Amino acid sequence: MRHLTAVLILGILVAAAAPFASAHFKLLEPQSWLVENDMGDPQKMAPCGGTSANAGMPSNALNKIKGGQKVHIKIQETIYHPGHYRIALAVNSRAELPADPVVTTVQTDRGPRSVSAEIQNPVKVPVLADGLFTHTSRPTAPWETDIEIPNINCEKCTLQIIQFMAEHALNRDGDYSYHHCADFQITADPAKPIDSRWPTARR
Repeated sequence: MRHLTAVLILGILVAAAAPFASAHFKLLEPQSWLVENDMGDPQKMAPCGGTSANAGMPSNALNKIKGGQKVHIKIQETIYHPGHYRIALAVNSRAELPADPVVTTVQTDRGPRSVSAEIQNPVKVPVLADGLFTHTSRPTAPWETDIEIPNINCEKCTLQIIQFMAEHALNRDGDYSYHHCADFQITADPAKPIDSRWPTARR
Protein backbone atom coordinates (compact mmCIF):
# COMPACT_ATOMS: atom_id res chain seq x y z
CA MET A 1 0.00 0.00 0.00
CA ARG A 2 2.84 2.40 0.88
CA HIS A 3 4.51 1.60 -2.46
CA LEU A 4 1.27 2.23 -4.35
CA THR A 5 0.83 5.58 -2.59
CA ALA A 6 4.38 6.61 -3.50
CA VAL A 7 3.78 5.69 -7.15
CA LEU A 8 0.54 7.68 -7.25
CA ILE A 9 2.21 10.74 -5.71
CA LEU A 10 5.06 10.51 -8.22
CA GLY A 11 2.58 10.24 -11.07
CA ILE A 12 0.71 13.33 -9.88
CA LEU A 13 3.96 15.31 -9.63
CA VAL A 14 5.06 14.28 -13.12
CA ALA A 15 1.67 15.15 -14.59
CA ALA A 16 1.70 18.52 -12.89
CA ALA A 17 5.17 19.32 -14.20
CA ALA A 18 4.55 18.09 -17.76
CA PRO A 19 2.93 21.29 -19.17
CA PHE A 20 5.97 23.30 -18.07
CA ALA A 21 8.72 20.91 -19.10
CA SER A 22 8.51 21.59 -22.84
CA ALA A 23 8.22 25.38 -23.03
CA HIS A 24 10.90 28.05 -22.94
CA PHE A 25 9.85 31.26 -24.72
CA LYS A 26 6.80 32.89 -26.22
CA LEU A 27 6.90 35.22 -29.24
CA LEU A 28 4.77 38.23 -28.30
CA GLU A 29 5.68 40.47 -31.27
CA PRO A 30 5.49 40.07 -34.23
CA GLN A 31 2.60 37.67 -34.51
CA SER A 32 3.72 34.06 -34.73
CA TRP A 33 2.91 31.84 -37.68
CA LEU A 34 1.67 29.22 -35.18
CA VAL A 35 -0.96 29.52 -32.50
CA GLU A 36 1.05 29.48 -29.25
CA ASN A 37 -0.24 28.65 -25.80
CA ASP A 38 0.61 30.70 -22.72
CA MET A 39 4.01 29.04 -22.47
CA GLY A 40 4.86 29.45 -26.16
CA ASP A 41 4.31 25.84 -27.18
CA PRO A 42 4.75 24.08 -29.54
CA GLN A 43 8.29 25.33 -30.25
CA LYS A 44 11.04 22.73 -30.21
CA MET A 45 11.65 21.73 -33.81
CA ALA A 46 13.75 23.61 -36.36
CA PRO A 47 13.24 25.75 -38.23
CA CYS A 48 9.93 27.17 -37.00
CA GLY A 49 8.58 25.26 -34.03
CA GLY A 50 6.16 22.47 -33.45
CA THR A 51 7.24 19.08 -32.11
CA SER A 52 7.40 15.59 -33.56
CA ALA A 53 4.16 14.87 -31.69
CA ASN A 54 2.44 18.20 -32.41
CA ALA A 55 3.14 20.17 -35.59
CA GLY A 56 1.03 23.06 -34.29
CA MET A 57 -1.91 25.00 -35.71
CA PRO A 58 -1.07 27.77 -38.23
CA SER A 59 -2.28 31.20 -37.20
CA ASN A 60 -2.36 32.35 -40.86
CA ALA A 61 -0.97 35.68 -39.64
CA LEU A 62 0.92 37.71 -42.26
CA ASN A 63 2.78 40.65 -40.76
CA LYS A 64 3.40 43.55 -43.13
CA ILE A 65 6.30 46.00 -43.16
CA LYS A 66 8.10 48.40 -45.48
CA GLY A 67 11.65 47.47 -46.39
CA GLY A 68 14.34 49.37 -44.52
CA GLN A 69 12.12 49.85 -41.47
CA LYS A 70 12.59 48.29 -38.04
CA VAL A 71 10.41 45.50 -36.72
CA HIS A 72 9.76 45.34 -33.00
CA ILE A 73 10.71 42.04 -31.38
CA LYS A 74 9.20 41.13 -28.01
CA ILE A 75 9.91 37.82 -26.31
CA GLN A 76 8.74 36.40 -23.01
CA GLU A 77 11.04 33.76 -21.54
CA THR A 78 8.61 31.37 -19.91
CA ILE A 79 11.17 28.87 -18.55
CA TYR A 80 14.56 30.28 -17.62
CA HIS A 81 17.79 29.03 -19.13
CA PRO A 82 21.02 30.99 -19.54
CA GLY A 83 21.77 31.62 -23.19
CA HIS A 84 20.97 34.03 -26.01
CA TYR A 85 18.76 34.56 -29.06
CA ARG A 86 19.33 34.78 -32.83
CA ILE A 87 17.16 36.28 -35.58
CA ALA A 88 17.30 35.32 -39.27
CA LEU A 89 15.24 35.94 -42.41
CA ALA A 90 14.38 33.58 -45.27
CA VAL A 91 13.11 35.15 -48.49
CA ASN A 92 11.92 32.27 -50.67
CA SER A 93 12.04 29.14 -48.54
CA ARG A 94 12.62 28.18 -44.95
CA ALA A 95 15.43 26.02 -46.31
CA GLU A 96 17.37 29.32 -46.56
CA LEU A 97 17.40 29.63 -42.78
CA PRO A 98 20.74 28.73 -41.19
CA ALA A 99 21.31 25.61 -39.14
CA ASP A 100 21.15 25.99 -35.39
CA PRO A 101 24.42 27.31 -33.96
CA VAL A 102 27.29 24.91 -33.28
CA VAL A 103 27.22 24.06 -29.58
CA THR A 104 30.02 23.24 -27.15
CA THR A 105 28.96 20.53 -24.69
CA VAL A 106 30.26 18.61 -21.72
CA GLN A 107 29.56 14.96 -21.05
CA THR A 108 27.64 14.15 -17.86
CA ASP A 109 26.34 10.93 -16.34
CA ARG A 110 23.02 11.80 -17.99
CA GLY A 111 24.47 12.54 -21.42
CA PRO A 112 25.73 15.73 -23.13
CA ARG A 113 24.92 19.14 -21.64
CA SER A 114 25.26 22.46 -23.43
CA VAL A 115 27.86 25.02 -22.35
CA SER A 116 27.96 27.66 -25.10
CA ALA A 117 27.13 28.23 -28.77
CA GLU A 118 28.76 30.07 -31.64
CA ILE A 119 27.64 33.67 -32.17
CA GLN A 120 28.10 35.37 -35.55
CA ASN A 121 30.03 38.62 -35.23
CA PRO A 122 29.63 40.24 -37.64
CA VAL A 123 26.44 38.58 -38.82
CA LYS A 124 26.08 37.24 -42.35
CA VAL A 125 22.93 36.96 -44.49
CA PRO A 126 20.44 35.46 -43.70
CA VAL A 127 21.15 36.24 -40.02
CA LEU A 128 19.92 39.69 -38.93
CA ALA A 129 21.14 39.65 -35.33
CA ASP A 130 22.94 37.20 -33.08
CA GLY A 131 23.92 37.08 -29.43
CA LEU A 132 20.78 39.00 -28.47
CA PHE A 133 19.65 39.18 -24.83
CA THR A 134 22.67 37.21 -23.58
CA HIS A 135 21.91 36.38 -19.96
CA THR A 136 22.96 34.21 -17.04
CA SER A 137 20.17 35.11 -14.63
CA ARG A 138 16.40 34.87 -14.74
CA PRO A 139 14.82 37.77 -16.69
CA THR A 140 12.28 39.87 -14.81
CA ALA A 141 10.57 41.36 -17.89
CA PRO A 142 10.10 40.53 -21.57
CA TRP A 143 13.08 40.97 -23.87
CA GLU A 144 12.52 43.73 -26.48
CA THR A 145 14.52 45.19 -29.37
CA ASP A 146 14.09 46.67 -32.86
CA ILE A 147 15.69 44.93 -35.85
CA GLU A 148 16.07 46.56 -39.27
CA ILE A 149 14.45 44.65 -42.12
CA PRO A 150 16.35 44.70 -45.45
CA ASN A 151 14.92 46.83 -48.24
CA ILE A 152 13.57 44.05 -50.44
CA ASN A 153 10.28 42.87 -51.92
CA CYS A 154 8.92 39.64 -50.53
CA GLU A 155 5.36 38.34 -50.58
CA LYS A 156 5.95 35.87 -47.78
CA CYS A 157 9.27 35.89 -45.98
CA THR A 158 9.99 33.97 -42.79
CA LEU A 159 11.46 35.75 -39.79
CA GLN A 160 12.98 33.16 -37.43
CA ILE A 161 13.78 33.71 -33.76
CA ILE A 162 15.67 30.97 -31.94
CA GLN A 163 16.72 30.61 -28.32
CA PHE A 164 20.00 28.85 -27.56
CA MET A 165 19.90 27.33 -24.09
CA ALA A 166 23.05 26.73 -22.05
CA GLU A 167 23.06 24.23 -19.19
CA HIS A 168 20.50 22.15 -21.07
CA ALA A 169 20.37 18.45 -21.88
CA LEU A 170 20.03 17.28 -25.46
CA ASN A 171 16.37 17.09 -26.42
CA ARG A 172 15.01 14.93 -29.19
CA ASP A 173 13.27 17.62 -31.22
CA GLY A 174 15.36 20.73 -30.77
CA ASP A 175 18.84 19.75 -29.61
CA TYR A 176 19.81 22.86 -27.58
CA SER A 177 17.63 25.50 -29.32
CA TYR A 178 13.93 26.32 -29.45
CA HIS A 179 12.31 27.99 -32.43
CA HIS A 180 9.60 30.45 -33.41
CA CYS A 181 8.83 32.12 -36.74
CA ALA A 182 6.66 34.92 -38.12
CA ASP A 183 5.58 35.33 -41.74
CA PHE A 184 6.14 38.75 -43.34
CA GLN A 185 5.15 40.60 -46.46
CA ILE A 186 7.92 43.10 -47.16
CA THR A 187 7.40 45.96 -49.61
CA ALA A 188 10.58 47.73 -50.65
CA ASP A 189 10.83 51.48 -50.05
CA PRO A 190 11.26 53.00 -53.53
CA ALA A 191 13.24 55.87 -52.02
CA LYS A 192 15.99 53.46 -50.91
CA PRO A 193 18.24 51.13 -52.90
CA ILE A 194 17.34 47.45 -52.94
CA ASP A 195 19.57 45.47 -50.60
CA SER A 196 21.46 43.28 -53.08
CA ARG A 197 22.88 40.99 -50.37
CA TRP A 198 19.55 39.18 -50.18
CA PRO A 199 18.05 36.73 -52.67
CA THR A 200 15.56 38.08 -55.17
CA ALA A 201 12.07 36.90 -54.32
CA ARG A 202 10.73 34.34 -56.78
CA ARG A 203 7.25 34.89 -58.14
